[in-house]
Amino acid sequence: MAGKKITNSSGIEVKELYTEPSGMTELPGEFPYTRGIQKDMYRGKPWTMRQYAGFSTAEESNKRYHYLLSQGTMGLSVAFDLPTQIGYDSDHELAEGEVGKVGVAIDSLKDIETLFDGIQLKDITTSMTINATASVLLAMYIALAKKQGADLKQISGTIQNDILKEYAARGTYIYPPAPSMRLITDIFEYCSKEVPKWNTISISGYHIREAGSTAVQELAFTLANGKTYLKAALDKGLDINVFAKRLSFFFNCHNNFFEEIAKFRAARRMWAHITKELGATDAGAQKLRFHTQTGGSTLTAQQPMNNIVRVGMQAMAAVLGGTQSLHTNGYDEALSLPTEAAAKIALRTQQIIAFESGVTDTVDPLAGSYFIEALTNEIETGAQIYIDKIDAMGGAVKAIENDYMQQEIAAAAYQYQNDIESGERVLVGVNKFIQAEVVADSVFRVNDSIRRKQTDQLIRLKEERNKAEVSVALQNLAAAAKGTDNLMPYILTAVECYATLGEIADTLRDIFGEY
Repeated sequence: MAGKKITNSSGIEVKELYTEPSGMTELPGEFPYTRGIQKDMYRGKPWTMRQYAGFSTAEESNKRYHYLLSQGTMGLSVAFDLPTQIGYDSDHELAEGEVGKVGVAIDSLKDIETLFDGIQLKDITTSMTINATASVLLAMYIALAKKQGADLKQISGTIQNDILKEYAARGTYIYPPAPSMRLITDIFEYCSKEVPKWNTISISGYHIREAGSTAVQELAFTLANGKTYLKAALDKGLDINVFAKRLSFFFNCHNNFFEEIAKFRAARRMWAHITKELGATDAGAQKLRFHTQTGGSTLTAQQPMNNIVRVGMQAMAAVLGGTQSLHTNGYDEALSLPTEAAAKIALRTQQIIAFESGVTDTVDPLAGSYFIEALTNEIETGAQIYIDKIDAMGGAVKAIENDYMQQEIAAAAYQYQNDIESGERVLVGVNKFIQAEVVADSVFRVNDSIRRKQTDQLIRLKEERNKAEVSVALQNLAAAAKGTDNLMPYILTAVECYATLGEIADTLRDIFGEY
């Protein structure tokens, strides 16, 4: 009788036994970087422990940042509310009910000054999960760094700035694809000269996976988007050996332990070949650097303490996969924004892996595993089939316009849900090992009065600022948007005279239109 057929979440069959070595001979830190981008990996220094936080007002988020820094977090990661993400000030009618809910509300440079009060930007790295309005938030960050007297050549951090996955999976876009791509390449060009240590894009598979894709689809669609950004920058005349060093990636990590590790290995190898084919000769421009976040959609509202184990397992897979930075989710995130207690356990999870588990003692501990190496090859093969299809369509923008990525993700999400409902796939505490639930008492809630507070601040700001300066700055931005100038200097000028996020976004809406 034949053994039972087992497949992972991407539908790849997992054999009962793996007996063949892969024949891989490269070392860590060598092309194509399957085994890691540094020769010494975590023996040199651990990954950056970066906890994602932001809610309510800038004052409230500032308190959480000081708390996380005091607990040993090594970098800040800012979540913005939905109005900020889609270019509306807190007093806009469409912002009602959303101000400060899924992140911090930022209306002007004043809010950024409050957000980082008591924190020197030269001493930390900051990651900002922002896309359509990334140019504006980056300009605000640069403006604050200038006010603090920081050397702009030394400040470092990341803006997500990945608009293609917004069209494919997440939905917080403003402008059509062509002007959105222009803003992105303007940021690449501006930062390569003015803020050279800034990571100008974090090409994100996270949201593709959260929308229901398989691991193979997450990898394929993320790299296809990355390839499109490379080509857009090349078309603008930028040097791939310079700008590709400032691209980073953002992946999800779900529950299938070995599949996730293999996905990260395959990602590095594939990106090394993609960049090389497009002309990158500098090792720094060929290396895929990535941040990982544990899988929000894998966390269950039922028996939420089980999520501590899920997050620990996912974090371990990310580390064994060679991540450069890591965010671990709070166990209560299926119920609310994480409470302070949940955020602390999430951070401690990383610290226990780093300092107690022994996985950082040797570089690439899973190398030579017949299973991992076979799985890495299979994931690469599966992802390459998708990338070839997307290339044949004319690239990621065309694939998104044709609804191809969206349909593939939707089909995978539907299949996954069917598997849960039929019991084919076990979700502990949800479709097996169920128990009567006790309602959680300590969930985090954001008060709706924040909108009133932000609106009052906006009224004061507009009375106090120099109206003529703001008017000229916005007119100049509009004129530049109609032409071909790099828009970043104009956005920075507008931000520095306290034009609001909404005013800047509206100026660009008038020229570019909305998607």
